[in-house]
Amino acid sequence: MTLLLGGISAATLLDDTASQWHFAIKAAILIQRWYRCYMARLEMRRQYALSIFQSIEYAEEQAQLQVYFLHCLPPSFLDLISHFLNSPSDFNTAGSDVQLLEYERMIVVPDSYHGPRLSFPLTVADTNSLLHAFKDQQHLHARYVLQLLHETKKVLKQMPNIIHLSTSYSKEITICGKMTYIASPTWLFCFLLQNGLPSEENPYLFNGDFVDRGKNSIEILIILFAFLLVYPNHLHLNRGNHEDHIMNLRYGFTKEVMKKYRSHGKRILNLLQDVYSWLPLATVIDSKVLIVHGGISDTTDLDFLNLFKRNKVRDHASIVVDILWSDPKNQNGCTPNKLRGGGCYFGPDVTARLLKRYNLKMLIRSHECKQEGYEISHDGQVITIFSASNYYEDGSNRGAYLKLNPDLIPHFVQYQVSKCTRKQTLHQRVSVVEWSALKSLREKLYSQRSELIAAFRQYDPNYTGRISATEWASAVESVLHLDLPWRTLRSRLVQLAPDGSVEYLSCFNDLEIEPAIKEVQPALVETLYRYRTDLEIIFNIIDKDHSGLISIEEFRQTWKLFNSHLKIDIDDESIDNLAHSIDFNKDGSIDFNEFLEAFHVVNKFENKAGHCHISNLFDSSFCFFMAWPSGT
Repeated sequence: MTLLLGGISAATLLDDTASQWHFAIKAAILIQRWYRCYMARLEMRRQYALSIFQSIEYAEEQAQLQVYFLHCLPPSFLDLISHFLNSPSDFNTAGSDVQLLEYERMIVVPDSYHGPRLSFPLTVADTNSLLHAFKDQQHLHARYVLQLLHETKKVLKQMPNIIHLSTSYSKEITICGKMTYIASPTWLFCFLLQNGLPSEENPYLFNGDFVDRGKNSIEILIILFAFLLVYPNHLHLNRGNHEDHIMNLRYGFTKEVMKKYRSHGKRILNLLQDVYSWLPLATVIDSKVLIVHGGISDTTDLDFLNLFKRNKVRDHASIVVDILWSDPKNQNGCTPNKLRGGGCYFGPDVTARLLKRYNLKMLIRSHECKQEGYEISHDGQVITIFSASNYYEDGSNRGAYLKLNPDLIPHFVQYQVSKCTRKQTLHQRVSVVEWSALKSLREKLYSQRSELIAAFRQYDPNYTGRISATEWASAVESVLHLDLPWRTLRSRLVQLAPDGSVEYLSCFNDLEIEPAIKEVQPALVETLYRYRTDLEIIFNIIDKDHSGLISIEEFRQTWKLFNSHLKIDIDDESIDNLAHSIDFNKDGSIDFNEFLEAFHVVNKFENKAGHCHISNLFDSSFCFFMAWPSGT
């Protein structure tokens, strides 16, 4: 019997309903597929942006490690570094309590100073006072900085090379990774509010890289050292590769200290160098978890690591470099880390052997930016924890910290510190990161324009301006050595001809180096831009009073020293002409910082509107700190 509803049978209605559901399901599946493809494309773009940032960073570290090992530098450069860090001082450098009295006698704190006033031994009230003062952008007076560093050194000297901790006295230990670049008093204040201040019930381990690449590194260091003095058994610090005076010369910490503490900057840096040398190199928790900043190698010997004098690092440089600079890899074996220029890549087999040898369960390390703030590798035996969110660009990565309980089960907490991206869509955030990465890469290409054109023309003897994609990728890699997927990136860097070949000169389109002096030869302009950071290191050493000025003769010596290091083929006459050209007021002095800043790559048609820079994140006391737990 057929039921009729308005002349339409029930069977027909059921068929129509089923058909509608069928189309709805098909539409949902199509939308789901489209969304997955869309998200996969965004993820791919974010991944290659991160790869670009890391490759450029590691290339810079290669150059820095050349200075670190000092294989290529003449003795005169060593003398300059020694003179810079060990300038004559009215202070006794003995490690006795008399030193504190000398600081009080020699450095007067004026009545006009309204920042924190410290007395030793420190208390929790002092650490809270420092946190709030730095959050309000106050500085600690130089006398208190020197006293705090002196007391920190005394505490660190009593510690072994490898610290042994236990979770039996507390429910869990918080482990923080690399904090450089985004770390600020505001960030640290928010972080400690989120996770709780260090205390006997809430111990912390900070796994190196406390300074460089930020505007407030000295304040972060002061807060960490202050908590160390209050809770020496419950706040622990491992040394990172940035706790090094040569690294600080390149990556900004030296400049920051000299700017904030002009009169006593060198004295602070000199004492800091000594403090760095006494930082522990590793930590072991419950005799099962090894924590180092970088990693290990196939020659790592924890017994020996615990015995040698760690303040004499250069006597055992290779051992320490492996601990501070190495990275894990997925393949077995141990190979030199050619991308960074120091340390090694260690595989799962190297990890397994070391853990078995010392009856350990897990290795925790930092040193590498990870998109999610952490990464588990080597079949769960290696954990990378990275605490600096937005490391390369706002939105480039999350930060994370790790909480380890007595069961030694890691519990990750991820977070994002942001002020401008929280209102942006995912597509907008990825586009900002991608734009910044490609901008840095194009500047890198332009800085080596001459070498690249020469490499391109080896494949283009007839000067057609075109070569194949494979030839273009090979030429770029032969010059830059960044180990990037150039064939994949070519559509974002160069124009392609209708036949698929690459118009290789187009990668320099719309870019130019703006020199302050138009008379400077193009080849010299390119050289100055490419090596401006290295020149700045030498300049900071020569500029004894940090005035920003050096004499023309000092400029000549700087360049000759630099030329002998890099073996650049530029004659003395060109350098002399350059020196006289940039002496604007003809007083025999050169404003070297202003000169270097003038040599930068610009895009003649670049529209920066709407781009939010990470440097604006902490201009006010506002801090958007969003944290969420993540399981293992």
